[in-house]
Amino acid sequence: MSAPLLQVEHLARRYRLPREHLFAPGQELVALEDLSFTLQAGRSLGIVGESGSGKSTLARLVMALETPSAGRVLFEGQDLHALAPAALKQARAGFQMVFQDPFGSLDPRRSVGQTVTEPLALLGLSDHADRAERAARTAEALEAVGLRAADIAKYPHEFSGGQRQRIAIARALITRPKLIVADEPVSALDVSVQAQVLNLMQDLQDRFGVTYLFISHDLAVVDLVCDDVIVLQHGRLVEQGPSDTLFRRPQHPYTQRLLAALPGAESKPSRPVQES
Repeated sequence: MSAPLLQVEHLARRYRLPREHLFAPGQELVALEDLSFTLQAGRSLGIVGESGSGKSTLARLVMALETPSAGRVLFEGQDLHALAPAALKQARAGFQMVFQDPFGSLDPRRSVGQTVTEPLALLGLSDHADRAERAARTAEALEAVGLRAADIAKYPHEFSGGQRQRIAIARALITRPKLIVADEPVSALDVSVQAQVLNLMQDLQDRFGVTYLFISHDLAVVDLVCDDVIVLQHGRLVEQGPSDTLFRRPQHPYTQRLLAALPGAESKPSRPVQES
């Protein structure tokens, strides 16, 4: 087997809490503790757990947006948190992120074209150079998510929620990354639109071989799109395995409770419908 695309080794993140008074002992909030896993290229790994389980903290650490208290994040064998700022900026072209709120993650003052092309600065393609390459990358990314070249001049408020998330995914795709970290990418969308975006992400994986670290509190969604699953409770890994096995035969009581709390099948993502 080839080396993993992503390796997380004994990762921990602790936050110092304010003292209750001057002479009170310092307290820590443990968001993640001793978390280790690997992710092979072309696979989808779901991270599930209740609010406060450490899922979004993990996303920020994998994206090198925060510094771990202990442990390492290796992307293609490189320790991201040991890289110099310039080297990290270049490495970011290989891993991108899709955020939870498609409207909140898009600057309403920037056009679709400006938004989607912004990550190309990681590749040294500035606004005033390499225009042909920028235009080709932009057209490719928009076409890949089902948008049109004419949409480049429009602004986020002119699109539906599902279309805005397509714009966010196009922005993540434009550097042709190997890894996309998706932090609750469909939780802000209507159920029918969720299905469209999830199907789009699966199609992009088939087409481009993208690897997903898919973070969600919705086990039904993770069951639908992920090959493997990790369950976090209070920042610690309590169970992991292939999604087919874990969701059908959960071993840990916490995983069993999460599955028992799932709503009925009628609330799961449905087949795609035409977006307006």
